[in-house]
Amino acid sequence: MAQLLVARADTAGTSLLGPDGLLQKLTKLVIETGLEAEMSEHLGYDRHEPMGRDGGNSRNGVRGKTVLTEAGPVPIVVPRDRDGSFEPKLVRKHQRRLTGVDDLVVSLTAKGLTTGEVSAHLAEIYGAQVSKETISRITDRVMDGMAEWQNRPLDPVYPVIFVDAINVKIRDGQVANRPVYIALAVTVDGHRDILGMWAGDGGEGA
Repeated sequence: MAQLLVARADTAGTSLLGPDGLLQKLTKLVIETGLEAEMSEHLGYDRHEPMGRDGGNSRNGVRGKTVLTEAGPVPIVVPRDRDGSFEPKLVRKHQRRLTGVDDLVVSLTAKGLTTGEVSAHLAEIYGAQVSKETISRITDRVMDGMAEWQNRPLDPVYPVIFVDAINVKIRDGQVANRPVYIALAVTVDGHRDILGMWAGDGGEGA
């Protein structure tokens, strides 16, 4: 199917990436199909089914919005119901970015790019305009989650603990390789749990 779509796009002269590219159109199709399926589940019947006539709540047109995805900005239509009780999960109300974009921002930041460089990268590669302020809010939210994770209560007993180190690039004035020590534990129930991570100063050896 993927090969067929690419071949048809090539024959029609349609770009794979960028505005109006094949990837954006497929993303739009998948999102809108998923939203329509959510609405059918919410109402209890599919579009145009007779049981939906005069059955209380029903479809009430659509509203348009643009969401930022890894494929760039994608205009979509979101179905509405008459009593306004539909709460989509795929693209929530007031949501303007899909989670993949947040993951991409965090990944680029972790590689040492500044907020300005991340913003320029998203604009150049995906045609997406993401402000430096938005990027800062995304990374701040991740840091808040990390702080909450670091301060969580630990189990009183861990039968097994592994300690190891990996070298990663860390920005501290400049980007450099530094060891990060990891304590990985096994709980009494047999589950794995990372107890903590600590950045070293360098020179990590055997």
